Amino acid sequence: MLLTAFDPRIMKQYVIDGFRSEDYERIKAYFDEHCGTPSLGSIYWIEIDEALLNGTQLSHAGCGPHYFAVELEEGRLSCEFLVRIKKSVKCDCMAYADQKQREWIMDMMDAMLEKLHISI
Repeated sequence: MLLTAFDPRIMKQYVIDGFRSEDYERIKAYFDEHCGTPSLGSIYWIEIDEALLNGTQLSHAGCGPHYFAVELEEGRLSCEFLVRIKKSVKCDCMAYADQKQREWIMDMMDAMLEKLHISI
């Protein structure tokens, strides 16, 4: 069977796991305050800074804003490396993150953990 680039069985992610229940509560409170309430149960949308968008994403301003989906569960946080949009299920501006976008989301999550004094 041929798998497409966005097949849900194949997803590049940054995963942080092994944190405690009290850490989960602090992370959830942080996300609720900075990202709003989660959609789809435990999915938060992190808007990507426009300066990080690639040429295709910049040329698709009407599709924006562009996001990373972050799923927060008890003891686990996972950030997809797929740049998404909310206006459509499929568009050329949806693509796997480039290096600077990947580094940005990983740095953001690491900085959040540091700010909340959560060591993994």
